Amino acid sequence: MMHNLRQYTVPLHQYVAMMDLQERNERLFYKLLIDNVEELLPIVYTPTVGEACQKYGSIYRRPQGLYISLKDKGKILEVLKNWPERSIQVIVVTDGERILGLGDLGCQGMGIPVGKLSLYTALGGVRPSACLPITIDVGTNNQSLLDDEFYIGLRQKRATGEEYHELLEEFMTAVKKNYGEKVLTQFEDFANHNAFDLLAKYSKTHLVFNDDIQAGTGIAELIALEMSKHTETPIDDCRKKIWLVDSKGLIVESRKESLVAFKKPWAHEHEPLKTLLEAVESIKPTVLIGTSGVGQTFTKEVVEAMASFNDKPVIFALSNPTSHSECTAAEAYTWSDGRAVFASGSPFAAVEHGGKTHVPGQSNNAYIFPGFGLGVVISGAIRVHDDMLLAASEALAEQVTDEHFAKGLIFPPFTNIRTISARIAAKVAAKAYELGLASRLPRPDDLVKYAQSCMYTPTYRSYR
Repeated sequence: MMHNLRQYTVPLHQYVAMMDLQERNERLFYKLLIDNVEELLPIVYTPTVGEACQKYGSIYRRPQGLYISLKDKGKILEVLKNWPERSIQVIVVTDGERILGLGDLGCQGMGIPVGKLSLYTALGGVRPSACLPITIDVGTNNQSLLDDEFYIGLRQKRATGEEYHELLEEFMTAVKKNYGEKVLTQFEDFANHNAFDLLAKYSKTHLVFNDDIQAGTGIAELIALEMSKHTETPIDDCRKKIWLVDSKGLIVESRKESLVAFKKPWAHEHEPLKTLLEAVESIKPTVLIGTSGVGQTFTKEVVEAMASFNDKPVIFALSNPTSHSECTAAEAYTWSDGRAVFASGSPFAAVEHGGKTHVPGQSNNAYIFPGFGLGVVISGAIRVHDDMLLAASEALAEQVTDEHFAKGLIFPPFTNIRTISARIAAKVAAKAYELGLASRLPRPDDLVKYAQSCMYTPTYRSYR
């Protein structure tokens, strides 16, 4: 199979071949993905999955997941019951409004829940039959899709307001009714204006999380929490060490009235600045993190400025897919004279600079969410607490060795991902038990061993 896959020169062709294999021989699909994770991850996940979603209508073969549309209002529970598997542990759901950095892809966003859940299985060991990809089709505002003869979704503008929220309310109620309290629902690639509201609304009553916005301002909040924890400084003081730039410039106190709620904690006292370069030159940060989905924002001037007042400027260009990355690995190393500590959301090849090979880190949420999901499942957690996300991050950080640092790696290699996931799962489960959120009792003595024993492994059964 690997030999055949390598004959394709176009990544999208490899993607289609992998999707066909998943449908035809699920065990073999996962065996390939686990054994060749570094080679195949960019095919089944970012960046190729982004192109797949853009062209989903024309490469469509089978549903792959469950579609729920506005037309199903009042019948969502019945629709859920149509899915053949009964014991679902993880749901990834999208409404397709903000797919990666590619914008509104409507119903064609299904590629993302499908891709994410294949990683929950391959990297986190959650059973394939316990995973359910769902796309909620409320229309699309993408005119080119509405005009596309192969578009697979409702041909109408997006439903908003009450109509939208009533559908989501019915969906979340049906999920809990059909699958119980302990099914983990990951909100995926919703537009910010809905994502924050949905997470705030359902995190009190359901087991939900969203690793997109628990990116962006979520990254800022987690860094502030970690700083506060280690230095015993009040969280408000820690937030003041972190500055945010949006499309209008630096987020400052004088803009507070016009800011959406999730940006308000980050509005600090400073003169208004319009550009990222001005902000970098004025604040002189040690770390620069890009999560805006806008490509090429870390310009030569910005990187050079970072390198002028930092011996080792930390530059994370996290937007996906590769075409939307804030800068490339080569640019970061070249413009910083090889001193940058660089990571990106999508993979970049190693870069030769000044006689040294730099291996770019891939700051990919695929390190976290599969192990996080496994930890939630094995502990029987009933709610997600921010401390559990922090525990997952800390567990990952602990697995980076001095040898990795010597090579310029800031993340452990993906080849060990299942071991990494088991340790993350153990840390997440331990935190769930500690917070009184775990329902699987008694607590196993060795959570790492327990996590490993729960992981799905794609082997053929022996029949006699």
